[in-house]
Amino acid sequence: MRVGIFSDTHDHLDNIRRLVDMFNDRECECVLFAGDLVSTFAIPPLRKLRCPLYGCHGDNEGNKVGIRGGLRVIGEIQDAPAAYSLADGTRIVIVHMERQLNGYPDVFNIAIFGHTHRPRVKRDQQGRLMINPGEASGWTYGQPTVAILETTTQQVEFLPIDMTTPLSSWDEARRERE
Repeated sequence: MRVGIFSDTHDHLDNIRRLVDMFNDRECECVLFAGDLVSTFAIPPLRKLRCPLYGCHGDNEGNKVGIRGGLRVIGEIQDAPAAYSLADGTRIVIVHMERQLNGYPDVFNIAIFGHTHRPRVKRDQQGRLMINPGEASGWTYGQPTVAILETTTQQVEFLPIDMTTPLSSWDEARRERE
């Protein structure tokens, strides 16, 4: 199963549009979000995803109730830790900060987290896959990224979000593909 993963958008609407296009182009079957969308006005671009979105709130959400309600159209967002079972049976837990996994009692195969704005993949002491997709905003380090996970192989690919491509050109290129 191909899964898109992102975190820490911090209201960067252009990059949200870009990552939606990236996940749609790669035919992701679902998208996982590890918090810090921040404002409700960041939700409309996410509604163009062609697959469900599952996630957790971060530590910078301005209106959790509004974000939760706005995302109901395409998926679900919960307080961390947020547990989900994917269509292929993979058990996922999503938190914003890795430390929110401390003492987490439920069984899971893969954990998704954000907060540090740095992409990272590792295995914990139990051999479970731990993924931080980095920052989607690019505000902190200027290198926005997302991740693509293949659940059957547990292979993770980090992809840069190309902030140099103007959205008008991006939209034209997408229309040409369609």
